[in-house]
Amino acid sequence: MVVAVNPAANQAQEFDWDAIARAFEQALGKDRVVRRREELLVYECDGLTSYRQRPNLAVLPRTTGEVSTAIKLCNQWNVPFVARGSGTGLSGGALPTENSVLIVTARMKQILDVDLDNHRVTVQPGVINSWVTQAVSGAGFYYSPDPSSQIICSVGGNVAENSGGVHCMKYGVTTNHVLGLKMVLPDGSIVDVGGSVQEMPGYDLTGIFVGSEGTLGIATEITLRILKSADTIRVLLADFETVEAAGAAVTGIVGAGVIPAAMEMMDNMSINAVEDVAKTDCYPRDAAAILLVELDGRESEVSVNCDRVAQICKEHGARNVTSASDPQERATLWKGRKAAFAAMGQLSPDYYVQDGVIPRTQLPWVLEEIANLGKQHGYYVANVFHAGDGNLHPLILYDNAVPGALEKVEALGGDILKLCVKAGGSISGEHGIGADKRCYMPQMFSEADLETMQQVRSAINPKGLANPTKIFPTPKTCGEAANAAKSLNIKPIDGVEQF
Repeated sequence: MVVAVNPAANQAQEFDWDAIARAFEQALGKDRVVRRREELLVYECDGLTSYRQRPNLAVLPRTTGEVSTAIKLCNQWNVPFVARGSGTGLSGGALPTENSVLIVTARMKQILDVDLDNHRVTVQPGVINSWVTQAVSGAGFYYSPDPSSQIICSVGGNVAENSGGVHCMKYGVTTNHVLGLKMVLPDGSIVDVGGSVQEMPGYDLTGIFVGSEGTLGIATEITLRILKSADTIRVLLADFETVEAAGAAVTGIVGAGVIPAAMEMMDNMSINAVEDVAKTDCYPRDAAAILLVELDGRESEVSVNCDRVAQICKEHGARNVTSASDPQERATLWKGRKAAFAAMGQLSPDYYVQDGVIPRTQLPWVLEEIANLGKQHGYYVANVFHAGDGNLHPLILYDNAVPGALEKVEALGGDILKLCVKAGGSISGEHGIGADKRCYMPQMFSEADLETMQQVRSAINPKGLANPTKIFPTPKTCGEAANAAKSLNIKPIDGVEQF
């Protein structure tokens, strides 16, 4: 039996929001508190716009101390709180809950320390992802995790969701680049986890916090590992007559022992949408799929690997393989891929994006099955994904103005996640679970697994105030969970929901 801390018990009580707002204003200052309903409208959802809930109050701290003060006030009033950075998340992780305070870290945007000698940078959570590379690029360094939203997403959000990006195949996701964190725990206390070096003795507390989606506290200072820029970088563009051939080429490249810095794939629908918007004039519109393969390292190594990758692509049916080494040409090739999600607006009034992971060897079969699922449900699915590490981003195109369309699209998205698990993969690669995928956690984890996770959450967040209702299924939030609970005749005990 999985026990979920029930913050919703707070929702049954009446809150004096005028008194709560005055307490926050007195402690933080009026310029740190947003309480007017029309101003709170901007915070009612994150990048997953299908779900909306306006917070009762938003606070805008600038320091660790102010975050601590805000959380202590939430504890005093027994009010749930949700952390929010730039709001670019795609799983509803920053979605406010009913009767909640939103703690927005967007004003915490200072780069606190740059230590080039030790290859590290310390930043506040509101620092934009791309700013880190900009701060160190002049000295020949860069920050590797690069989500497509890197020009607007914040490092704090990246830490919360364990975000990836196109270069995660070779260099890993956010957790591989976080050395240490200053955290404010759900009771308002301040702790430091990790340190200034890659490996620290003791429990890997940094690893527990990265990817915990704000359920274990809020990071207020983040020490990041930066890398030296490669001597040589080249990007190959290969186009194919079938999606299956492109998927087989991915398997062939990795099977040959080549580890690209990045390997991305787009299907024909995505290619044409991108060309309509980004106008790169690089992607052949008649291709069923393209592969973008970036290779980096020493000149001799890159040269040999470029030849090997080109040959493997041709062996798997690539019509053409082109190469770009000039920085501007490389940027143009990547411009289209980075614009892929936004380009879907050319094709459909709305889209619903999923984020599953599969073994690379299963790419051809899974892509075929996704196409079949789209036909069965009656929706077009465009595919854009990190092919190198099997992180799929199927984009389901629909019109939310059509009654019942969202529910049908959610069902299709759920079937795609189940397909990923069936193929030996995961229901999330970098977007997190949030409110969107919590009902599918039992597809991947056993009751014992989920209960163990909840024990960790309960140990650090015993009152359940930190980002409640996220990640884990409960009868209130998941129909499947509710049905399971009913069949087992499980009832809430002392305000705690069980599943």
